[in-house]
Amino acid sequence: MASSKAYLEFVCDQLSGLEDIRTRAMMGEYILYYRGKVIGGIYDDRFLIKDTPAARRLMPNAPPELPYEGAKPMLLVTEIDDRSFLAALLEAIESELPAPKPKRK
Repeated sequence: MASSKAYLEFVCDQLSGLEDIRTRAMMGEYILYYRGKVIGGIYDDRFLIKDTPAARRLMPNAPPELPYEGAKPMLLVTEIDDRSFLAALLEAIESELPAPKPKRK
């Protein structure tokens, strides 16, 4: 099942207080970037984020879920209505992720 554009727009609206949020459509789903780093995505109308120590600390009861078959588990964001929590969560995750690799020319 593909994610709906309406759910993507809802999540993006919840994250609208952050600068440098970007999405990219991919096979009916959406990859979510923050400051150029992949931090998660929208899969089957679920907001999933990378499983990092900060994400585990801020969401200790978050269930791990597969975004698609064969992928690494990600964490389901259940506090989607709390904009300040989401901002803190993305800030914390982004700080733990490596810088994106330079694009090849």
